[in-house]
Amino acid sequence: MKNNNEGMNEKEIILTMTNIDKYFPGVVALSKVNFTLRAGEVHALMGENGAGKSTLIKVLTGVEIADGGEIRMKGKTHPILNHSPHEALENGISTVYQEVNLCPNLSVAENIFIGREPKKAGRIDWKTINKRAKEVLETLQIKIDVTKPVEHYSVAVQQMVAIARAVDISSKILILDEPTSSLDEQEVEKLFEVMNKLKERGIGIIFVTHYLEQVYKISDRITVLRNGVFVGEYETSKLPSVQLVAKMMGKEYDELSTIKSKDLMEKKSDDQEVVLHAKQLGRTGSIKPFDFTIHKGEVVGLSGLLGSGRSEMSRVLYGADKADAGELIWKGKKIILNAPIDAMKVGMAYLPENRMAEGIISELSVRENIIIALQVKNGIWNLMSRKDQEEFADKYIDLLQIKTANLNVPIKQLSGGNQQKVILARWLLTNPDFMILDEPTRGIDVGTKMEIQKLVIELSNKGKSVIFISSEIEEMLRVCSKLIILRDGCKVGELEQDELDQNEIMNAIAGGGER
Repeated sequence: MKNNNEGMNEKEIILTMTNIDKYFPGVVALSKVNFTLRAGEVHALMGENGAGKSTLIKVLTGVEIADGGEIRMKGKTHPILNHSPHEALENGISTVYQEVNLCPNLSVAENIFIGREPKKAGRIDWKTINKRAKEVLETLQIKIDVTKPVEHYSVAVQQMVAIARAVDISSKILILDEPTSSLDEQEVEKLFEVMNKLKERGIGIIFVTHYLEQVYKISDRITVLRNGVFVGEYETSKLPSVQLVAKMMGKEYDELSTIKSKDLMEKKSDDQEVVLHAKQLGRTGSIKPFDFTIHKGEVVGLSGLLGSGRSEMSRVLYGADKADAGELIWKGKKIILNAPIDAMKVGMAYLPENRMAEGIISELSVRENIIIALQVKNGIWNLMSRKDQEEFADKYIDLLQIKTANLNVPIKQLSGGNQQKVILARWLLTNPDFMILDEPTRGIDVGTKMEIQKLVIELSNKGKSVIFISSEIEEMLRVCSKLIILRDGCKVGELEQDELDQNEIMNAIAGGGER
């Protein structure tokens, strides 16, 4: 799937955002930002977390009101100012978010036509709804039973349903906000096929993502923001990826592969202290019984396709899901984990895959989110003083370079990457011997991703043991000293450091076989 930039300059401009400003207390979120979208193109909006991408999208869709600048759309005689997502929808602007905003208990057809159901004799015409829903999905080459609840289907199909709804509303502009973060490779390819079909219809697509490879595979143009400022607009085919990253970061970019050199990386020997050992540990209906050993200072990756059992294995090891088979040995002693608090008390930490649902406490401040795990570990009768809380928070805000106006800002106001850093700070504060990091770099920018990868290696060199889960094989190769391969809830292989290369991992995932 290649970009076709030929003749792109002649494409009709359907949206211009000029000199957009947006301020929050103590923060300039956007300053004189420009953005132009043409009909029938995929335009990638790029930048590190905190660059202003989300704020620009919120201004366009009416979630936030700009403090300056203007927005013009083709066919409108005056500048537009969307005061709500509904008003944006009326202007032909639809958004499909990373967390798909559908009603899970309603049918596919109901979700597509919710709020605009065709009626007959004063009653909802279900026959027409189902027929039209089926037709609009088939134009996107999606053939499913539209009468089933949408929760019956995968995240990938739910995204297609959300896109179908946007298309049926006759949107001129479609915003896809991190649409591929929860999809496997085949699902991403299917999404790209749909995006190309929408391009052919003249729909302009704004594509927000952190995956550079995908940007170069599907986008025609790239706009880069940095620290709330417009850096530039570029044709994708004329902007090398290294230059893109340099523009995003504002400095020359050293290839991520230099973070870890296999020649310099100290090989972890089997005679080092065993921190955790699982013997035929498992949980019925979740993860089949498995053996697992991690030594002091070792970074073990869990690899496999989505649904392979990576998160399930980590949750059982941490006690978030109680094992019903096997045993767990912690530093030579058998332990039973009935709940996460038991794991915390022995020296474990767990950064969950879904930071919004299981990680951050959105209504609490950055300070409160950082200190909460240590407070729980210390117990309710041993409350930390406000002074200690602030000292701890300041230390980790500085250490991890968390971008926040101050330590008492609600964490929900931070960018995704900075929220992830706060959760890391929370667990580092407990000084754990063993950390489980489940997709710690998903949905965050290249710069923050690099910082987290370096941090994992630093923790390893300090003797901390880490389980690292990522959907990106290249990232696993950079930080892991050993990989465990999972498929269908079962451990099917184990690769040592001298076996770690991309082809070996792919063969293991595809073919299995205990090593």
